[in-house]
Amino acid sequence: MNPVFWPSVVEIAAWAVALAWCARTTDALRHLPSVPNLTGLEWDVWPEGSPGLTVIVPARDEAANIAATLDTLMQQDYENLRVIAVDDRSGDETGAIMDRFAERFPARLAAVHVTELPDGWLGKVHAMAVGFAMCETEYVLFTDGDVMFSPSVLRRALAYVERERADHFVAVPTMQVKSWGEGVLLGFFQVLSLWVTRPWLASDPKAERDVVGIGAFNLFRRDALERLGGLEPQRLVVLEDMTLARRMKAAGMRQRVAFAPGLVLVHWAAGVSGLMQVMSKNLFSAFNFRPALALTACLGLVLFCLAPLAGIFWWGTIIPGLLVAACVSVGYRMYGEVSWIEARFGWGFPLGAAMFIYAVARSVVVVWKDGGVKWRGTLYPLRELRRWNSPKMWRGKA
Repeated sequence: MNPVFWPSVVEIAAWAVALAWCARTTDALRHLPSVPNLTGLEWDVWPEGSPGLTVIVPARDEAANIAATLDTLMQQDYENLRVIAVDDRSGDETGAIMDRFAERFPARLAAVHVTELPDGWLGKVHAMAVGFAMCETEYVLFTDGDVMFSPSVLRRALAYVERERADHFVAVPTMQVKSWGEGVLLGFFQVLSLWVTRPWLASDPKAERDVVGIGAFNLFRRDALERLGGLEPQRLVVLEDMTLARRMKAAGMRQRVAFAPGLVLVHWAAGVSGLMQVMSKNLFSAFNFRPALALTACLGLVLFCLAPLAGIFWWGTIIPGLLVAACVSVGYRMYGEVSWIEARFGWGFPLGAAMFIYAVARSVVVVWKDGGVKWRGTLYPLRELRRWNSPKMWRGKA
C-alpha cells in the first residue's frame, strides 16, 4: 500500500467520526430543552381526576436503604396512593423493616414476603409480578428499594401523565455521586446515552430505537400493561426496566419521559468497584448475551470515544479530534444541568470510556465463567437467559 495513502484514510475516518459527533450533539442542543422538567411550576398541580397509584417496591437485602425509601413514600403529598413493599427472600432485616412500616401505615402500605423463587423467574421480576397481581389502581409505579422521592414528585408525575394520556412514563432520576470515580463513570455513561437513545423522541412512535426505561421510576397505566400480559413475557429478563419500555413502544403505547432533577434520588452503587459489580450483571444482557455483539460495541467505543481524542496529538487529525472534544464538553454541560453530574468530570471522559469498555469485557467474562448471571445469591443459567432476553421472546415471536 502506498504509505501516502494510509494517513488519508485515517483522516477521512477521523472527520467522519467528528461530523457524526457534531450532528448528534447539535440534535441534542436543539431538542433536549423540549423534554419536560417536572420541577416546573406547571406541574406543581393536582392530577386531573385524582387517579389511584400503586407503588411497587421489590427489595432483597436492602436493610441499609429500604427504610429511607419507604419513609419518603409515606411523606408523599398525594393521597390516592398505595405502596406494596415486596421482600424478595431477604437474609437481612429488609422484611422486618417493611413489616414495621406496614404496622405504622396500614392504610397506605402493605408488606409482602416472597420465600421461594419459582423456576424460570428472575427474582426481581417475580417480586414485581407479585406486587402487580395485587394492584387495583389505574396506575402502577415500579421502583427500587434504594430510591428517595421528594414529597411532590408522584403528584407532579401523575399530573403530567394525565395531561399527556401516557401509557408509560419515566421520570429520569438524579444520580447521587459520592466519589470521583463514580462521577467519571456515570458522567461518561450519560454522554454515551447520546448514541443510545434520544429522550425527546421517546414519544415518537416511529422512533422505534429511542426508548427510555429506568428501574427507579417506571410508571404504567395498569390496563395497558395488563393487555401486554404483565410481567410474564419477560419473566427471566435481566434489564427489566428497558424491556418493559420496549414492549410498550413496540405495541404502539403512548410513551413519555421527563427530567426530574432533585425529585428522585438514586445512589446506583458505592464507588467504582460497586458500579463494576452492578454492570457485570447488566451489560452482557444488553447485547442479548452474544459475545460478538459485545465485542463490536467495545470496538465502536474505541473508535468513537478514544481514537478521536488520541488524534488530537497528531497533526493530521487534530482538528476533528478537537471537534469531538468540544462535543463531549457540550454534552457534559448540557446533561449536567438536569443530571446534576458536574461538568468537571468531563476531563475524565477517556478514563470513563476505558472503564466502561473494561466493564463490558468483565461482564462477558464473569457471566461466561459462572455459566450465567449470579446476583444476590441466585444463579440464572446462561442458556435460559439467552432465550428469555431475546426480543423475539418478549415480543411473542419465539
